Amino acid sequence: MLERALAYLEEKHTCPHCKEELTLCYAPPMHVGDGLGWGSEFLFICLNDDCSLFVNGWDFVENQYGHVGSYRHMEIPNSNESYNMMVAGAGAFTGSIVDVEALKKQNKRYQQEKAAIAKLDNCVEAHDLEPVLYLLTDNAASPADRKRAAEILISLNDLDCIEPLRNHDFGDNHIEQDINMAISKILASHYLRECPFCTELVKARAKVCKHCQKELDKA
Repeated sequence: MLERALAYLEEKHTCPHCKEELTLCYAPPMHVGDGLGWGSEFLFICLNDDCSLFVNGWDFVENQYGHVGSYRHMEIPNSNESYNMMVAGAGAFTGSIVDVEALKKQNKRYQQEKAAIAKLDNCVEAHDLEPVLYLLTDNAASPADRKRAAEILISLNDLDCIEPLRNHDFGDNHIEQDINMAISKILASHYLRECPFCTELVKARAKVCKHCQKELDKA
């Protein structure tokens, strides 16, 4: 979907009624005519309020059908199909315009996610924490990939994971529990624990935190 939308954004389509460039919009879920899908997630639509089709359509719809409405010219990508689509008001489809910058950011995040997933198989051997941290802190990544990354975290056994993970809001209790368990195992393997007062790492058998000087309970 992302690749298609970005490709469509490179295309130029013009309205035959006003010669203005058509705008790429997300297609409505149902075809307004027969209730079937459009066959595309996107549509090219003329949103020019000065377009002759749109301007003259108000009187036509009122005289022909007896209600308020007009028409926008619309084309379906990758086809020769075009329609004069009835709309109820000037604001129709203005909220469905494809945001180019948002789409590019989404595509960049998607590509980074794919790259991180591809590195998971070899990250332990390469001692590469980066793809694991990326997936765990990317709340848009799939739960299955984040769970796998949490499992790999234990094998990496890298203390550098603790600060970025402790400072992230995961938005998923199950993932957060997996990460907390992984961190506990990593700390135990290094004979360390987190100070309950200042959160700095101290020896598991320490009686006083060397950072904040607070007395510690027995581990």
